[in-house]
Amino acid sequence: MNAPLSTPLFTPAWQASLELAYGRAGNGTRPLLRRHSGPLRVQKHLYAEGPEVCQHILVHPPGGIAGGDGLRISARVEAHAWAQLTSPGAAKWYRAASPAHQVIHLSVAPGATLEWLPQETIVYSAAQAELSTRIDLQGDGRLFYWDIVALGRPASGERFDRGHFQSRLDIRRDGVLLWHERQRLVGGDALLDSPIGLAGQPVFATLIASGDIDLELLQQCRELRGHAVVRSDLTQLPGVVLGRCLASEALHARAWLIDVWRLLRPALLGRHAVPPRIWNT
Repeated sequence: MNAPLSTPLFTPAWQASLELAYGRAGNGTRPLLRRHSGPLRVQKHLYAEGPEVCQHILVHPPGGIAGGDGLRISARVEAHAWAQLTSPGAAKWYRAASPAHQVIHLSVAPGATLEWLPQETIVYSAAQAELSTRIDLQGDGRLFYWDIVALGRPASGERFDRGHFQSRLDIRRDGVLLWHERQRLVGGDALLDSPIGLAGQPVFATLIASGDIDLELLQQCRELRGHAVVRSDLTQLPGVVLGRCLASEALHARAWLIDVWRLLRPALLGRHAVPPRIWNT
């Protein structure tokens, strides 16, 4: 007897990988490696700031990650090169009966700079999203990193009441651990509304930049105007600037991150902040 049309007989899973490498060539940065498998790739490299900064836009053509999917991304920035990686839109993790995974490994050589500035990750209710990121800095290699996570779809009336989101982030310099964090958020858990958790806000963002800033700039970042709709703060830790943000919408968190980046980039990386054009589309 034939199975009912509503019964899924087979659910395909996408397995995709992307390997990138960048090197210094004269007074500029050039891609050395662009190898992909499956539906994960980068668009043409761009030089909006001139030849020194190579910008790539990471694209996942299926538009979302479902149960069983696996994404692996690695990027290596060689000595004195500068890579800026971002994305064209939100990464969407769909509801699923099994976990989906993303593994990222980033490596920054002495004198090199990596900016990892993706747009938000939207985790649908009943998704099972499991992410792991490892960043290895060597010598005086520099990093500017952020991530934005939106749980559920508040605009559609969807709360994150089922499934889970878990992530792991490790940052090392010359093999010594600079930063380590692990988190696991379960749909419907009291931590989502607790004042010691997300305080009822469905969006949270993290910013991590290598280096040290003075107290005046730190206070300037803390007092950014126009962001009363977010709850945020920055802290100077040994060798790392850490920022956190809670918001009701991803666009508010992203606006805060961009404004902090505008202030910190000249101080930490020595260049005026030029937002990628893709952020305006």
